[in-house]
Amino acid sequence: MTEVKRHKRGGIYFEDFHVGSVIEHGLTRTVTQMDNMLFSNMTLNPQPLHIDAHFCATETEWGKPLMNSLFTLGLMIGISVNDTTVGTTIGNLGMTDVTFPAPLFEGDTINCTTEIMAKRESRSRPDAGIVEFQHKAYKQDGTLVAQCRRQAFMRRRPAPATIAV
Repeated sequence: MTEVKRHKRGGIYFEDFHVGSVIEHGLTRTVTQMDNMLFSNMTLNPQPLHIDAHFCATETEWGKPLMNSLFTLGLMIGISVNDTTVGTTIGNLGMTDVTFPAPLFEGDTINCTTEIMAKRESRSRPDAGIVEFQHKAYKQDGTLVAQCRRQAFMRRRPAPATIAV
């Protein structure tokens, strides 16, 4: 196995992702009511399931607001960025198989893992490849609260500089 050469910002180049490897991300985050309110309002989502404590207490099985699932998805992927793609991704190509198997509530703390599911060289760009990630988010008691597969267009390692003589 060759040495991992990281981008100066910390991301991993295409060549250094290995199918089957799992990254346990060191960042964790406790989610708050303010996160829920701001995200729901910024995305124009008036769903009372996220922003109305009285509604949740009197009309839902949860008894309290659920964290907005798209906030949870974004946070899960965001937590992975420092360890995987910062500075080395060209762009996201898509996300599939997004599920939220258990609720996430204000005050829960999430931690995440990323498994490298597949990778292939780009057919159109010799300087890039496609990596497929499986991201998973767990709350503090180990309950899986979110997961998705994400395909990212990744930079290959830059060629070493040559010196003209």
